[in-house]
Amino acid sequence: MTVRLDDLDRKILAQLQKDGSMSLEEIARKVDSSKTPVWNRIRKLRKTGVIKKQTCLLDAESLGLETCFFVLVRTSEHDLAWQAKFLKALKDRREVMEAHRLAGDVDYILKIVVSNARAYDSFYQSLISEVRINNITALLSMEEIKSTTELPIK
Repeated sequence: MTVRLDDLDRKILAQLQKDGSMSLEEIARKVDSSKTPVWNRIRKLRKTGVIKKQTCLLDAESLGLETCFFVLVRTSEHDLAWQAKFLKALKDRREVMEAHRLAGDVDYILKIVVSNARAYDSFYQSLISEVRINNITALLSMEEIKSTTELPIK
């Protein structure tokens, strides 16, 4: 369900996406409004689910998580029991940053962040011991060119 947004909502969301730790005063000043309307808009945006949660982005490399793999998963299993087992296996692993079910000849793509190739192999061995997978292709990211959490709000 799409929520109707006006210009003020969009401006507030743009500021929050840039820095969710900004004070109400800062946001109000940047969007040319006062604190009360901004606070009311933010409450409404949370209530409608436009704002899902506020969090803090960490630098993976400074935490020793220097290796990113994109993992392509192909399976011949498509029944609900297999899918539930696979999804649980992914949700239980903290190194899985993203998981998407795809249309086409690849069934899933995973974004895995680990300290090194050995840590990825440990993840891989653990996953295939739990869930039957037809084919896995791991692609090592050599360089992150662009990464953002900011949605292109219209």
